[in-house]
Amino acid sequence: MEWLVEQGIGEDRALGYRDGQVVAARLDWPGMLAAGQIEEARLTTRLAGTRRGIARFASGEEALVDSLPRDASEGANIRLIVTRAALAEKGRFKQAKAKPTSGESRPAPSLAESLRAEGYTPRITRHLPSGDWDEVWEAAWSGEVQFSGGALIVSPTPAMTLIDIDGPLSPRDLALAAVEPVAQAIGWLDLAGSIGVDFPTLSAKADRQAVDTALESALDRYNHERTAMNGFGFVQIVARMERPSLLARLAHHRVEAAARLLLRRAERVEEPGALLLTCAPAVRNAILPAWEAELAKRSGRVIRWAETPGPGNTIVALEGGFAQAIPL
Repeated sequence: MEWLVEQGIGEDRALGYRDGQVVAARLDWPGMLAAGQIEEARLTTRLAGTRRGIARFASGEEALVDSLPRDASEGANIRLIVTRAALAEKGRFKQAKAKPTSGESRPAPSLAESLRAEGYTPRITRHLPSGDWDEVWEAAWSGEVQFSGGALIVSPTPAMTLIDIDGPLSPRDLALAAVEPVAQAIGWLDLAGSIGVDFPTLSAKADRQAVDTALESALDRYNHERTAMNGFGFVQIVARMERPSLLARLAHHRVEAAARLLLRRAERVEEPGALLLTCAPAVRNAILPAWEAELAKRSGRVIRWAETPGPGNTIVALEGGFAQAIPL
C-alpha cells in the first residue's frame, strides 16, 4: 500500500492507496499525547491495591498508567510510554493510556513517522489528490457510506463503533453487497477497537457462512479478530486501538474539525487577492493565532474574516471561485 501524507495547518492527513484506489485514511491532530511517545511524568495518583494510577505529563495532560512497579509512589517521576491516545466519547472523555518503560525519551511521533514505524514509506505531498480527501472527510462527517443497493450508517458509541446496513435488496443480497463497503468504511474511517456490524437477519446457515467467507476475503489485510455471524445478522470485529478514529474525531469535535477544514480549503484557493474566510463564530474562535499566521505564510496573502449570516450554523470557504458550506 502506498501512503501519501499532507502536512496541513493544525492537522496531518494521510491516504493509503492500493491499485490506485483509496483504501485507508489517517488523521492526526498534533499537540496531544500519542502512542509511541516516551516522557517523564509525575505519578499524581496510585489506586490502592492495584498496579494502576494516573500520571501528569509536562503538557498538563493526564494518562491512566498500567503495570506500575510496586515501589512507585505518588509524587514520583516515572518514565512512561503512551500506548493509546485520549478518546472522546458521547458524554465522557477517556484519558490516554501509558505504561512504564526504560526507553529513551522521544516526542509524539508525527503521522509520517507512525506510518514508517509500521513498515510503510509514506510520501509527503503538498496536497492530496483533488477530491480524494474530501470524499473520505464527507463520509466521516456524515457517518454514511453509500453503495449500490444500500447504505451504511456508522455511529461511534461508548461501547463500540456500530455499522448499520440498510437497503431495498433481499436480506441475502443486501448482506453480500455490503461486505466490501464495510471493509471500505473500516479503512476510510480508521476504525479500530470493538466494531459491531448489523447485517440483515439471515435465517439460513449457508447464507450466513457466505457472508462470513466474503468478510474474511474483504478484511484479509486488516489485523483483527472476528466472530461468525450470529442468527440475528450481527458480527463483531475487534482490532487494537491506538488513536481516535477519523469518524470519532469529526463526530465529537465538529467545531474543531470544521476549523481545520476551513483552513485547508483556504490554503488551496488559487485566485489572486486577499483571502476572505466566512464562518460561524465558534469556528473562528477555534482557530489559533498560530494557525492563522501559518495560513498567511503559506498563501502569501492578507487574511480577512466574516461571520455567516443567519444562525451561523455553517462554515463557508471560498474555493475555485464559489462557496461551499458544511452544516455543523
